[in-house]
Amino acid sequence: MLLAVPAWADWHPALPDGRLVGSGDFTWFGVSLYTARLWSAGLPPTWDQPFALELTYHRVFSRETLVEVSLKEMRRMAKAHPDESTLQRWSSEMRDAFVDVRPGMRITGLYHPGKGCTFFVDGQLRRRVDDPAFARAFFGIWLDPRTRDKQLRQRLLGMAGLAE
Repeated sequence: MLLAVPAWADWHPALPDGRLVGSGDFTWFGVSLYTARLWSAGLPPTWDQPFALELTYHRVFSRETLVEVSLKEMRRMAKAHPDESTLQRWSSEMRDAFVDVRPGMRITGLYHPGKGCTFFVDGQLRRRVDDPAFARAFFGIWLDPRTRDKQLRQRLLGMAGLAE
């Protein structure tokens, strides 16, 4: 007999009251690259409470591509340009946290305010990053008002802005 395991079982114990806030697809020139879903206990979500961002991929991407694109966006959106040693450390953390992805694979990041974040790949704990600046910069890729895809941000936030 098979037991059904909820899709959120991997990170759910760390966010026991988490509810789906919003979701949407990230597309590039009409091609859907991934579906993003944001979970939070508080509505609207704020940077001073935990939340989870789940990305389910629809295309193949190398770990290196995920790291490079993430780092580029983190650098672009930084209010103060991070120094080279910080960028190298962040790059290393992402290389340890991410994997080459195929369609259907899921990477979930759990944001821990003031502490950092935890990454899960297909339900398995992959990496904890104890760096609050990294966590804020990383999740800002999707949730900061300066994100490249403002419509996706609005869908993730359930049409509400992320409270500071």
